[in-house]
Amino acid sequence: MAAEMNNRKLILYISMSLDGFIATKDDDLSWLSIVEKEGEDYGYNDFNETVDCYIVGRATYDVVLNLSGGIFPAAEKHECYVITRQKRKSENGVTFYNGNIEDLISDIKSKNGKNIYCDGGGQIAKLLMDKNLIDEYIISVIPIILGDGKRLFIGGTPLINLEVKTIKQFESGLVQLHYEKRC
Repeated sequence: MAAEMNNRKLILYISMSLDGFIATKDDDLSWLSIVEKEGEDYGYNDFNETVDCYIVGRATYDVVLNLSGGIFPAAEKHECYVITRQKRKSENGVTFYNGNIEDLISDIKSKNGKNIYCDGGGQIAKLLMDKNLIDEYIISVIPIILGDGKRLFIGGTPLINLEVKTIKQFESGLVQLHYEKRC
């Protein structure tokens, strides 16, 4: 069982502007469309096949619900956890979690399964980084400078030493950086 636990990874898979923002101050994500290209998903579908659990912060969950008309698409395919400070009952295939994040990740990793997908936002990324829980970072850098907005990396985290796995450059200008935590 312990060997299985070490194989399951928590991966932050997210897009950001060149200057490090994941959304504008008012949660506008329309700028992501500058890299939309027919038939190009930047490896998203392949990545999605490697995960069966999805973790997101409550603010990001609310934005996704708003953008998708009240549907949370990840819950249709994955076991979903929304990290929140409030106690809240599970709904629509989503578990709201307000306990110790280390306990949650340890519990998920102790079970057989695929990797764990974290989609942000900045607060949840910081929480996971503070506890050194993210095993890999796959960050798609969009060729735009927003100038202001909601940062992916909030700062104040301990030093985390990373090793590059791959760097992919796409015709649209998107650059995908894939790092893993050094042991």
